[in-house]
Amino acid sequence: MLQTERLLLRPFRAADAPALSAYRSDPEVARYQGWDAPYPLESALAFVAGLDGRDPRGEGWYQWAVETRDGGTMIGDVGVNRHDEGRQAEIGFTLAREHQGRGYAAEAVGRVVHHLLAEEGLHRVHASVDARNAPSARLLERLGFRREGLELQSQWWKGEWTDDLRYAVLASEWSSDFAGA
Repeated sequence: MLQTERLLLRPFRAADAPALSAYRSDPEVARYQGWDAPYPLESALAFVAGLDGRDPRGEGWYQWAVETRDGGTMIGDVGVNRHDEGRQAEIGFTLAREHQGRGYAAEAVGRVVHHLLAEEGLHRVHASVDARNAPSARLLERLGFRREGLELQSQWWKGEWTDDLRYAVLASEWSSDFAGA
């Protein structure tokens, strides 16, 4: 588990499936993500079951549930896709709409990136963002990620060509000021 002042990042539990289904079913939350809304409860249950027993240090995707420490409410998730024999990772993040705009995403993502780079010694963390998703791009920039490129109309996404922004931060660039943002 990872903690910040306001959040707990922990493995998913079966009891999280209704909340996962609810925020992934919000069309605004799903707009730039790899799933479609609505996101049925059965899909959420299968997703959570697929994470059971998965090692957060292993290669491939691992999803952290993001929970508030004051009320124990599951408000989103941060995904980590380790690759290159564990030396690099891609991140992705999702937050329920009613919890956006309060700094929770920066706090959660900052904590996970700090964990990966400063505590576990990965070399690089990167992210891919739909260019229309300005809040996510700003969040990464606030955390110290560098914009590495813009790929024009490189993704066929939900029936249209979209531009893809690429961001990254190296361990040598990471500042502990962003841990738990």
